Amino acid sequence: MKAKLFDYIERDNFIYRLSGLTKLICFFCMTFAVMFSYDIRFIAGVLVCSFILIRKADIRFSQIKLMLIYVAVFLGLNFVLTFLFSPLYGTEIYGSRHDLFSFGGRYVVTQEQLLYQITKTLKYASVVPLGIIFFLSTNPSEFAASVNRIGLPYKAAYAFSLTLRYFPDLIRDYENIAAAQQTRGLDLSKKEKPFKRIKNIMNIFVPLVFSTLDRIDTISNTMDLRGFGKGKKRTWYAARPLKKGDIISIVFGAAVLVLSLCISVFINQSRFFNPFVKG
Repeated sequence: MKAKLFDYIERDNFIYRLSGLTKLICFFCMTFAVMFSYDIRFIAGVLVCSFILIRKADIRFSQIKLMLIYVAVFLGLNFVLTFLFSPLYGTEIYGSRHDLFSFGGRYVVTQEQLLYQITKTLKYASVVPLGIIFFLSTNPSEFAASVNRIGLPYKAAYAFSLTLRYFPDLIRDYENIAAAQQTRGLDLSKKEKPFKRIKNIMNIFVPLVFSTLDRIDTISNTMDLRGFGKGKKRTWYAARPLKKGDIISIVFGAAVLVLSLCISVFINQSRFFNPFVKG
């Protein structure tokens, strides 16, 4: 069976053997480290590390191809719009100006603006693989058990687990409804006019919303019939204790965060790496 976006497929490697709690902690630590720093050297290092991890996780390109296309479009638009609305913001940050070429008026490409925008783009690009690893390599039930064990109410943990489980079902429902509508003559190809395509897509979303509400109602009734929420605590079939690999991974994630803070505070003395300052 072809893997779908957000599908959890069990694989035998060290990332899949980690606890869901471990992956959540590492995801938060490394994401905050990247978002806090504007040092392109550090961010590039995390980006390389992210792609190494996603490679080691053995996540198939076909499974994340659609997501990567959306991310690439978002990064491209963000790059262009940042320059259109704030073409000289980089010069304000770094306190200098080195012009490269001009498009006319205030649209002057400077080394400072280029560094700022490339750094900002790499920040987003380095976080995406981390999010992919977390979502695609974490068993929803095991993750819920892990976060419940550290104090999160089991109702909230279970709700989050259901959310993770529902993403693949939502995508499958969309594809099934789209296929059914196309057999009835609904045209979603590029041959159709843009506004007509939008209208046709809405014909898919309406039944998708109703099928989603029906699924929610079914799940709610099922949980009520089983007495979910009556007790103050519950046991978890998929609970997984922290092992040596989990401790090492948590230490690694914390070390990346500490390194980011140390670079900003002690080396750069700012969140921004400024190569334009002559020392």
